[in-house]
Amino acid sequence: MPVTTAVLLFLAGFLSSAVNAVAGGGTFLTFGAMTLAGLPPIVANATSSIVQFPGYITSALAYRRELMADRRMAVMLGLLSAVGGLIGAGILLMLSNPSFRSLVPWLLLGATAIFAAGPLLRPKSREAGAPLGVLGLLGQFATSVYGGFFGAGMGIMMLAVLGLTAGGGYHRINALKNLLAVVIAAIAVVVFTFGGVVSWLEAAVMIPGGALGGYSGVWLARRIPQAVIRAFVVAVGLLLAFYYFVTG
Repeated sequence: MPVTTAVLLFLAGFLSSAVNAVAGGGTFLTFGAMTLAGLPPIVANATSSIVQFPGYITSALAYRRELMADRRMAVMLGLLSAVGGLIGAGILLMLSNPSFRSLVPWLLLGATAIFAAGPLLRPKSREAGAPLGVLGLLGQFATSVYGGFFGAGMGIMMLAVLGLTAGGGYHRINALKNLLAVVIAAIAVVVFTFGGVVSWLEAAVMIPGGALGGYSGVWLARRIPQAVIRAFVVAVGLLLAFYYFVTG
């Protein structure tokens, strides 16, 4: 691997975790960097799931108290999300790179729109939570299928679905979202690994950068307005979509 490519990937891993710590949307950066490094889109998407996975775990552990208080719903949604993630990852493996590449610009545009609308989709804090109805279960299942297939924007989608159907305070919803992201990503990682579509060399370069970026994200959060970070991520998403439209 050329030194310049290694530096690009390391910086992308660093910025991805830093951006996730402040506003989310780090998948745009990891996917984009691996695309620029020459990886096929399916491999870039699968490898990005590997890179993001450690951050999902630490985020879920930070909410272990809230998850224990909501463990019955967490288990039910976790099982549902595992099935959805398995289906989504399986669909990705059934596609050829050209077929997936034709979908990528549209997926990026959709994910960018969801991310940009994130503050509007974020659930309002409510005193009491409610059990999920059929709409909530279907919404979470659809989100998990999407997350297994293409993870960008998945967290915002889950916050919106759970906020509208389960309610409760923001931290209750965010705790569930973080746990379900771990489940979906774990299933995707296993499927992509056995499917032989993970580029481990690129992942090994990016993961240390991600570890440093997650720590540095706290420093960024205290000094850079979230709106600035969000605008940066939206710009990256639009540029990537434009790149795939033009080169496709």
